[in-house]
Amino acid sequence: MNDKILDIILMVGLVVILVMAVLPLFNINEPFVRWLFAAGALAVLVVRLLQSNRGENLRLRRLYRINVISALMFCASAVMFWNMGQAEWSTNWVAFLMAGAALMMYVSYAIDHEYRRIARGDDKQ
Repeated sequence: MNDKILDIILMVGLVVILVMAVLPLFNINEPFVRWLFAAGALAVLVVRLLQSNRGENLRLRRLYRINVISALMFCASAVMFWNMGQAEWSTNWVAFLMAGAALMMYVSYAIDHEYRRIARGDDKQ
């Protein structure tokens, strides 16, 4: 699939997750919020799986796998978000959401740094 299309799907999925995560702060707990949150998390997971790096650079392959793990954390957050208010662990969705976001921010910086290092010709692992 075209990388530009994948990037658009990723951005839409992340924006949907963000908006749906904020809505419970305003006491909007309608079923569509849970469905859209889960759909956004699933979209992010699919894009991250399709964007995996199969190159020879081990560091980049590891970073792309961490990206998949952050998407899995969003999916775990969606499962807990779905059960919000029905179980005693219902507020843990925020922790998984924040952990996934933190991993995603680290990986986006590290991938950019690694590509710049490769462009400079620095072969040090």
